[in-house]
Amino acid sequence: MSTLSIDIGGTKIRAGLVDGGAVTEMQSIETAPGPGEDEIMPAIIRLAQSYDGVTDVAVASAGVIVDGVVTSATDLIPNWAGTNIAAELGTALDVPVTVLGDVHAHGVGEATYGVAKGYPSSLTVAVGTGIGGAFVVDGKPMIGEHGVAGHVGHISHGVAANIECSCGRFGHIEAIASGSGMAAAYERATGEHRSGPEMDQEAIDRKSPALKVLHDGGFALGEVIGSLTNALDPGIIVVTGSVSRAVDPWWQALRCGFAAAIMDPVNKTPLVKGELGDEAPLIGAAAYAKVKNA
Repeated sequence: MSTLSIDIGGTKIRAGLVDGGAVTEMQSIETAPGPGEDEIMPAIIRLAQSYDGVTDVAVASAGVIVDGVVTSATDLIPNWAGTNIAAELGTALDVPVTVLGDVHAHGVGEATYGVAKGYPSSLTVAVGTGIGGAFVVDGKPMIGEHGVAGHVGHISHGVAANIECSCGRFGHIEAIASGSGMAAAYERATGEHRSGPEMDQEAIDRKSPALKVLHDGGFALGEVIGSLTNALDPGIIVVTGSVSRAVDPWWQALRCGFAAAIMDPVNKTPLVKGELGDEAPLIGAAAYAKVKNA
Protein backbone atom coordinates (compact mmCIF):
# COMPACT_ATOMS: atom_id res chain seq x y z
CA MET A 1 0.00 0.00 0.00
CA SER A 2 1.08 3.58 -0.63
CA THR A 3 1.88 5.90 2.24
CA LEU A 4 -0.26 9.01 2.70
CA SER A 5 2.21 11.87 2.86
CA ILE A 6 1.29 15.39 4.03
CA ASP A 7 3.40 18.52 3.65
CA ILE A 8 2.41 21.34 6.02
CA GLY A 9 3.92 24.64 4.88
CA GLY A 10 3.47 28.27 5.76
CA THR A 11 1.19 28.93 2.77
CA LYS A 12 -0.18 25.58 1.60
CA ILE A 13 -0.80 22.05 2.84
CA ARG A 14 -0.25 19.33 0.23
CA ALA A 15 -1.09 15.66 0.42
CA GLY A 16 -0.67 12.65 -1.83
CA LEU A 17 -0.13 8.91 -1.92
CA VAL A 18 3.56 8.06 -2.23
CA ASP A 19 5.07 4.91 -3.65
CA GLY A 20 8.85 5.25 -3.93
CA GLY A 21 9.53 8.39 -5.94
CA ALA A 22 5.99 8.71 -7.34
CA VAL A 23 3.15 10.81 -5.92
CA THR A 24 -0.47 10.26 -6.93
CA GLU A 25 -3.85 11.71 -5.94
CA MET A 26 -2.24 15.04 -4.96
CA GLN A 27 -4.46 17.54 -3.17
CA SER A 28 -3.72 21.01 -1.84
CA ILE A 29 -5.43 23.41 0.59
CA GLU A 30 -4.46 26.76 2.07
CA THR A 31 -2.74 26.74 5.47
CA ALA A 32 -5.66 28.20 7.38
CA PRO A 33 -8.28 27.07 9.89
CA GLY A 34 -11.69 26.07 8.61
CA PRO A 35 -14.73 28.31 9.14
CA GLY A 36 -15.32 28.84 12.86
CA GLU A 37 -12.06 27.08 13.83
CA ASP A 38 -8.97 28.52 15.51
CA GLU A 39 -6.47 25.75 14.65
CA ILE A 40 -5.42 24.19 11.34
CA MET A 41 -5.27 20.57 12.54
CA PRO A 42 -8.99 19.92 11.91
CA ALA A 43 -8.48 20.95 8.26
CA ILE A 44 -5.44 18.65 8.00
CA ILE A 45 -7.41 15.76 9.51
CA ARG A 46 -10.27 16.31 7.05
CA LEU A 47 -7.79 16.29 4.19
CA ALA A 48 -6.23 13.04 5.42
CA GLN A 49 -9.64 11.42 5.91
CA SER A 50 -10.50 12.09 2.27
CA TYR A 51 -8.09 9.28 1.28
CA ASP A 52 -9.29 5.67 1.44
CA GLY A 53 -7.33 2.66 2.64
CA VAL A 54 -4.49 4.57 4.32
CA THR A 55 -2.22 2.27 6.36
CA ASP A 56 0.32 4.86 7.53
CA VAL A 57 0.91 8.60 7.37
CA ALA A 58 4.17 10.49 6.85
CA VAL A 59 4.18 14.21 7.63
CA ALA A 60 6.60 16.95 6.61
CA SER A 61 5.86 19.98 8.74
CA ALA A 62 7.02 23.54 9.18
CA GLY A 63 8.49 24.26 12.60
CA VAL A 64 10.88 22.43 14.89
CA ILE A 65 9.73 18.82 15.25
CA VAL A 66 10.64 16.53 18.15
CA ASP A 67 8.87 13.17 18.56
CA GLY A 68 5.95 14.25 16.40
CA VAL A 69 5.39 17.50 18.29
CA VAL A 70 5.96 21.07 17.02
CA THR A 71 8.21 22.35 19.79
CA SER A 72 8.81 25.74 18.18
CA ALA A 73 7.49 27.68 15.19
CA THR A 74 7.68 31.17 13.74
CA ASP A 75 4.73 33.45 13.14
CA LEU A 76 4.37 32.13 9.58
CA ILE A 77 1.85 29.66 11.08
CA PRO A 78 0.21 31.29 14.12
CA ASN A 79 -0.33 29.09 17.21
CA TRP A 80 1.49 26.16 15.57
CA ALA A 81 4.00 25.61 18.38
CA GLY A 82 2.85 22.92 20.82
CA THR A 83 0.79 20.99 18.27
CA ASN A 84 1.13 17.21 18.67
CA ILE A 85 0.76 16.29 15.00
CA ALA A 86 1.50 12.59 15.46
CA ALA A 87 -1.00 12.12 18.29
CA GLU A 88 -3.83 14.09 16.67
CA LEU A 89 -3.52 12.45 13.26
CA GLY A 90 -2.88 9.03 14.77
CA THR A 91 -6.01 9.25 16.92
CA ALA A 92 -8.18 10.52 14.08
CA LEU A 93 -7.02 7.94 11.51
CA ASP A 94 -5.97 5.06 13.80
CA VAL A 95 -2.75 4.48 11.84
CA PRO A 96 0.98 5.00 12.57
CA VAL A 97 2.14 8.58 11.96
CA THR A 98 5.74 9.71 11.42
CA VAL A 99 6.58 13.43 11.46
CA LEU A 100 9.69 15.14 10.10
CA GLY A 101 10.56 18.80 9.61
CA ASP A 102 9.46 19.95 6.16
CA VAL A 103 12.88 20.93 4.86
CA HIS A 104 14.49 17.85 6.42
CA ALA A 105 11.93 15.87 4.40
CA HIS A 106 12.70 17.95 1.32
CA GLY A 107 16.39 17.13 1.66
CA VAL A 108 15.70 13.41 2.09
CA GLY A 109 13.48 13.47 -1.00
CA GLU A 110 16.18 15.01 -3.19
CA ALA A 111 18.81 12.67 -1.68
CA THR A 112 16.82 9.48 -2.28
CA TYR A 113 14.96 10.14 -5.53
CA GLY A 114 16.08 13.55 -6.78
CA VAL A 115 19.11 15.40 -8.06
CA ALA A 116 21.27 14.42 -5.04
CA LYS A 117 20.66 10.68 -5.49
CA GLY A 118 23.98 8.82 -5.48
CA TYR A 119 25.81 11.41 -3.37
CA PRO A 120 26.81 10.23 0.13
CA SER A 121 25.98 13.67 1.52
CA SER A 122 23.96 16.68 0.40
CA LEU A 123 22.99 20.12 1.64
CA THR A 124 19.51 21.23 0.59
CA VAL A 125 18.46 24.87 0.97
CA ALA A 126 14.77 25.59 0.44
CA VAL A 127 13.97 29.21 -0.33
CA GLY A 128 10.30 30.13 -0.24
CA THR A 129 8.15 32.06 2.23
CA GLY A 130 11.00 31.36 4.65
CA ILE A 131 14.37 29.65 4.28
CA GLY A 132 15.13 26.19 5.59
CA GLY A 133 17.83 23.60 5.06
CA ALA A 134 18.81 19.98 5.52
CA PHE A 135 22.15 18.23 5.70
CA VAL A 136 21.57 14.61 4.67
CA VAL A 137 24.16 11.86 5.11
CA ASP A 138 23.54 8.35 3.75
CA GLY A 139 19.86 9.15 3.32
CA LYS A 140 19.36 10.36 6.90
CA PRO A 141 18.81 14.02 7.87
CA MET A 142 20.96 15.51 10.61
CA ILE A 143 18.22 16.74 12.94
CA GLY A 144 20.30 17.97 15.87
CA GLU A 145 19.98 17.72 19.63
CA HIS A 146 16.89 19.96 19.74
CA GLY A 147 15.48 19.36 16.25
CA VAL A 148 16.79 22.72 15.01
CA ALA A 149 19.52 21.58 12.61
CA GLY A 150 19.02 23.02 9.13
CA HIS A 151 17.53 26.40 10.04
CA VAL A 152 19.58 28.16 7.37
CA GLY A 153 17.24 31.15 7.37
CA HIS A 154 18.26 32.02 10.91
CA ILE A 155 21.94 32.50 10.22
CA SER A 156 22.97 36.13 10.74
CA HIS A 157 24.12 38.31 7.85
CA GLY A 158 25.15 41.96 7.82
CA VAL A 159 22.79 42.88 4.98
CA ALA A 160 19.86 41.99 7.26
CA ALA A 161 21.12 44.04 10.21
CA ASN A 162 18.29 45.80 12.10
CA ILE A 163 15.62 43.93 10.08
CA GLU A 164 13.29 41.75 12.14
CA CYS A 165 13.05 38.08 11.21
CA SER A 166 9.91 35.93 11.43
CA CYS A 167 11.43 34.31 14.54
CA GLY A 168 11.50 37.66 16.36
CA ARG A 169 15.27 38.13 16.24
CA PHE A 170 17.07 40.70 14.09
CA GLY A 171 19.67 40.27 11.35
CA HIS A 172 18.83 36.80 10.04
CA ILE A 173 19.24 36.03 6.33
CA GLU A 174 15.58 34.99 5.98
CA ALA A 175 14.53 38.60 6.59
CA ILE A 176 16.28 39.76 3.41
CA ALA A 177 16.64 36.71 1.12
CA SER A 178 13.42 34.69 1.44
CA GLY A 179 10.47 35.35 -0.84
CA SER A 180 8.68 37.29 1.88
CA GLY A 181 11.92 39.04 2.84
CA MET A 182 12.60 40.24 -0.70
CA ALA A 183 8.98 41.40 -1.07
CA ALA A 184 9.39 43.40 2.15
CA ALA A 185 12.70 44.84 0.89
CA TYR A 186 10.98 46.02 -2.30
CA GLU A 187 8.21 47.63 -0.27
CA ARG A 188 10.72 49.41 1.98
CA ALA A 189 12.46 50.79 -1.09
CA THR A 190 9.39 51.90 -3.02
CA GLY A 191 6.37 51.91 -0.74
CA GLU A 192 4.73 49.49 -3.17
CA HIS A 193 4.07 45.75 -2.97
CA ARG A 194 5.27 43.32 -5.63
CA SER A 195 4.82 39.56 -5.84
CA GLY A 196 7.75 37.31 -6.69
CA PRO A 197 6.70 36.92 -10.36
CA GLU A 198 6.21 40.69 -10.65
CA MET A 199 9.71 41.33 -9.31
CA ASP A 200 11.07 38.69 -11.67
CA GLN A 201 9.51 40.47 -14.65
CA GLU A 202 10.88 43.83 -13.56
CA ALA A 203 14.33 42.27 -13.17
CA ILE A 204 14.09 40.79 -16.69
CA ASP A 205 13.29 44.31 -17.90
CA ARG A 206 16.40 45.50 -15.99
CA LYS A 207 14.31 47.74 -13.75
CA SER A 208 15.44 48.85 -10.33
CA PRO A 209 14.72 48.35 -7.48
CA ALA A 210 13.55 44.79 -8.30
CA LEU A 211 16.92 44.01 -9.84
CA LYS A 212 18.73 45.29 -6.74
CA VAL A 213 16.41 43.42 -4.37
CA LEU A 214 16.95 40.11 -6.18
CA HIS A 215 20.69 40.71 -6.44
CA ASP A 216 21.16 41.66 -2.79
CA GLY A 217 19.03 38.78 -1.51
CA GLY A 218 20.60 36.24 -3.85
CA PHE A 219 24.20 37.33 -3.21
CA ALA A 220 23.79 37.34 0.57
CA LEU A 221 22.19 33.90 0.53
CA GLY A 222 24.98 32.63 -1.71
CA GLU A 223 27.51 33.81 0.87
CA VAL A 224 25.64 31.94 3.60
CA ILE A 225 25.51 28.76 1.51
CA GLY A 226 29.22 29.12 0.78
CA SER A 227 29.98 29.45 4.49
CA LEU A 228 27.91 26.35 5.23
CA THR A 229 29.79 24.49 2.49
CA ASN A 230 33.07 25.41 4.19
CA ALA A 231 31.74 24.03 7.49
CA LEU A 232 29.91 20.90 6.29
CA ASP A 233 31.69 19.93 3.04
CA PRO A 234 28.65 18.29 1.37
CA GLY A 235 28.95 16.31 -1.85
CA ILE A 236 26.33 18.48 -3.56
CA ILE A 237 24.23 21.57 -2.74
CA VAL A 238 20.59 21.60 -3.81
CA VAL A 239 18.68 24.89 -3.95
CA THR A 240 14.93 24.49 -4.10
CA GLY A 241 11.66 26.13 -3.10
CA SER A 242 9.51 28.69 -4.90
CA VAL A 243 12.28 31.32 -5.07
CA SER A 244 14.55 28.84 -6.87
CA ARG A 245 12.25 29.35 -9.85
CA ALA A 246 13.35 32.99 -9.98
CA VAL A 247 14.96 34.57 -13.03
CA ASP A 248 18.64 34.45 -14.03
CA PRO A 249 19.69 37.65 -12.17
CA TRP A 250 18.84 35.97 -8.85
CA TRP A 251 20.72 32.79 -9.75
CA GLN A 252 23.71 34.79 -11.01
CA ALA A 253 23.84 36.74 -7.74
CA LEU A 254 23.48 33.53 -5.70
CA ARG A 255 26.38 31.88 -7.54
CA CYS A 256 28.54 35.01 -7.21
CA GLY A 257 27.92 35.16 -3.47
CA PHE A 258 28.67 31.45 -3.18
CA ALA A 259 31.93 31.82 -5.13
CA ALA A 260 32.96 34.76 -2.96
CA ALA A 261 32.58 32.77 0.27
CA ILE A 262 33.79 29.23 -0.44
CA MET A 263 37.29 27.98 0.30
CA ASP A 264 39.45 26.60 -2.53
CA PRO A 265 39.17 22.90 -1.55
CA VAL A 266 35.37 22.98 -1.98
CA ASN A 267 35.05 25.42 -4.87
CA LYS A 268 33.97 22.72 -7.30
CA THR A 269 31.09 21.47 -5.15
CA PRO A 270 28.02 21.32 -7.44
CA LEU A 271 25.38 23.96 -6.70
CA VAL A 272 22.22 22.83 -8.50
CA LYS A 273 18.49 23.36 -8.65
CA GLY A 274 16.28 20.70 -7.08
CA GLU A 275 14.34 18.51 -9.49
CA LEU A 276 11.46 17.15 -7.40
CA GLY A 277 9.77 20.50 -6.79
CA ASP A 278 6.71 20.52 -4.53
CA GLU A 279 6.71 16.72 -4.38
CA ALA A 280 10.11 16.54 -2.62
CA PRO A 281 8.82 16.87 0.98
CA LEU A 282 6.07 14.32 0.32
CA ILE A 283 8.54 11.83 -1.14
CA GLY A 284 11.14 12.50 1.55
CA ALA A 285 8.71 12.18 4.45
CA ALA A 286 7.53 8.81 3.12
CA ALA A 287 11.12 7.60 2.58
CA TYR A 288 12.07 8.66 6.11
CA ALA A 289 9.02 6.92 7.59
CA LYS A 290 9.87 3.70 5.78
CA VAL A 291 13.43 3.69 7.18
CA LYS A 292 12.34 4.78 10.67
CA ASN A 293 9.60 2.14 10.92
CA ALA A 294 11.59 -0.71 9.35
